[in-house]
Amino acid sequence: MAADNKQVWVETGYGIFSKEGPKGLKVEVIARNVNKSKSSFYHHFADMEIFTGLLLDHHLTRSKTIAEEEKKCRNIDPELIIVLVASKTDLLFNRQLRVHRTDTNFKKCLQKSDEIVSQGFISVLTKDLQLENNPKLAASLFALALENFYLQVTEETLNVEWLSAYFTNLKKTVSQFNVSQ
Repeated sequence: MAADNKQVWVETGYGIFSKEGPKGLKVEVIARNVNKSKSSFYHHFADMEIFTGLLLDHHLTRSKTIAEEEKKCRNIDPELIIVLVASKTDLLFNRQLRVHRTDTNFKKCLQKSDEIVSQGFISVLTKDLQLENNPKLAASLFALALENFYLQVTEETLNVEWLSAYFTNLKKTVSQFNVSQ
């Protein structure tokens, strides 16, 4: 019976959305993935709009969990990278929100999620890039890196090697910036 509870439906839909975006959210696809009938979906959720709202709520809950893990990190490589790889589905979900932010609900969720995770992430970034004396630069760098990150990240590239190279390049950029001042 565990497969029939709402959480299984939400987690399954969350995974589908993270890979395919809102176009992938089809009742028959989700039902097939949880091995239930379409009517079972409607038993739990009145319609797709309610279900999508629950996915967005789930994402914000996941963002809080990730933020707590990020706050524990002392460095980018390997600690933060380990957290990011473990949060692959969440990052891909966030990427889909970013891509589809013309939808008001997706945009609001994206903004809240970014707010939630930014503090811990910026803290690690500031320490690791030695920007303690310039927190505004660290925050600006985070905003740029975030956009750039989501432009590049895919299900295939979101791994330790790619993230390590990404952050190494980011460090090089910051060190060149510091030298030029």
